Amino acid sequence: MAKSNYDKFPSIPSKGKLFSGWHAICEELKTHLHCSSNQRFVLAVECYQGTFEDDLIKAFRQLAPALLIHTTGICKNEDSIRAMTQADVTDDRIFGHMTRLSINDFLDATALANAQESICHATGLVIVVGPGASLFTEHSNHLLVYADMARWEIQLRMRRHEISNLGIKNHSDSFSEQYKRAFFVDWRACDKLKKILFSKIDYFLDTNDRDHPKMVSGNTLRDAFDATVTGPFRLVPFFDPGPWGGQWMKEVCDLDRNTPNFAWCFDCVPEENSLLYNFSGITFETPSINLVFYKAKALLGEPVESRFGQEFPIRFDFLDTMGGGNLSLQVHPTTQYIRDHFGMQYTQDESYYLLDAKEDAIVYLGLKKNIDPDSMIDDLNRAQDENAHFDTEKYVNLFPAKKHDHFLIPNGTIHCSGKNCMVLEISATPYIFTFKLWDWARLGLDGKPRPINIHRGKDVIDWKRDEDYCTRQLINRIEPIAQGNGWKEERTGLHQNEFIETRRHWFTGKVDHSTYDSVNVLNLVEGDEAVIESPTGSFEPFIVHYAETFVIPAKVGNYTIRPYGKSEGKTCATIKAFVRFKA
Repeated sequence: MAKSNYDKFPSIPSKGKLFSGWHAICEELKTHLHCSSNQRFVLAVECYQGTFEDDLIKAFRQLAPALLIHTTGICKNEDSIRAMTQADVTDDRIFGHMTRLSINDFLDATALANAQESICHATGLVIVVGPGASLFTEHSNHLLVYADMARWEIQLRMRRHEISNLGIKNHSDSFSEQYKRAFFVDWRACDKLKKILFSKIDYFLDTNDRDHPKMVSGNTLRDAFDATVTGPFRLVPFFDPGPWGGQWMKEVCDLDRNTPNFAWCFDCVPEENSLLYNFSGITFETPSINLVFYKAKALLGEPVESRFGQEFPIRFDFLDTMGGGNLSLQVHPTTQYIRDHFGMQYTQDESYYLLDAKEDAIVYLGLKKNIDPDSMIDDLNRAQDENAHFDTEKYVNLFPAKKHDHFLIPNGTIHCSGKNCMVLEISATPYIFTFKLWDWARLGLDGKPRPINIHRGKDVIDWKRDEDYCTRQLINRIEPIAQGNGWKEERTGLHQNEFIETRRHWFTGKVDHSTYDSVNVLNLVEGDEAVIESPTGSFEPFIVHYAETFVIPAKVGNYTIRPYGKSEGKTCATIKAFVRFKA
């Protein structure tokens, strides 16, 4: 296992002024607060779910407002909010339904009217803080500040029981309950409002590091987004342990050796990851989904944006079972099922690309020939209900796995990575929709059984995907495409049912690439370093290291990749994914 100079905190050099610390932030805001004893001015601090709003209120009190309103005081009562959101939250332990609610729906009409009236009668500085604060700017001289939050930081705060969901006090709820409500309700409502406000925001506030708040102007951040889509960039990865986690990422990605394991790395999931912008040595963190919202066509390409809207459809992440255990045996829903039950427009088709594997590595994929579906479901239910053993090998195929193998997993296919695999998972984005069928009788890190969804899984399993089907259509469908001086290109998938195409390039010299009007997502799967360059010099050379995932916006068009540094004169390889429009 080779060491890597994997960059865990990639940042994008940016121009503009950054204000660091509450004193500097408030001093900057003061220069724009045009109010007097007979003139009203509203400072609206719109907040994403998960923000420490009390910190903001404490900090902004030093501006000496004549009136300060916290929007929690104008929310509907908790019982009303729980009733309103129940259809989307559901009683299911994991799954809900994508809400159509807006932030306005969380506010009490009478309390909202009273607050607006009190503002109308106020003179001097009025500060409104919280979700929905922007609703008070319509008829006033105002400044709009947006306090955004990274999804990963929100999740860490949930685990520490430091925050609640929108409109309710539930910080003591389990992480899974809070996350589900946020995923299906809170983040959808907040994002709906954020999209409307984005071009109107005067300042963006980063309080992900509670003790080191930072602020940039709206124009500065929007300019940074404009620049980002002109060249390659990386998202900020995050790593998480799991009951089956392994040891590979600890070494290759230089992670905390005292953590028992690391199971996941999300390194290109824009809805979850962040972007770091570097302003003269100080970084400003913003959710990477903001780039998708603001620059969808330039980032995704017009055909992709036309098909998926403001959603980034490709996901790269790591699954590490090296020295760990098997993943849960699972299946992903069909497109029709995910539409009917969860309000999603497409499903999680995926694949396993093997970055590394030990000699005994295996992948579970598809079903044995001529099995009886009813018997298998009965045995799965018995294993779950009676804590009995499920004979996986009686029903599911085991295929040996080695480095650089590629296993394709269209929806409806039973699968899981076995132990001693290092998987680069390339998939469509709706990653939460996994139906676990069997989890090897183990507990989660919280000491509780992990959720099993046999009742859902049985409805989406494709029982025709047997050993012959998998061997013929799903395993190492490697097809030579082209070759030149010092390089060759191969198609490695995905399956014809999946909208993602993957290409692997082996190279000792320069390789010409084009985005062909689709966002490209790549990973350096062989070699220490490579450099991405523009044939016309339209962006600065961009260096990537082994196992790093990077994004090439559709707007870039033509680009080249070649070995760099310690890899010069050696063979490197990338795997590239893009949206396929023709078979």
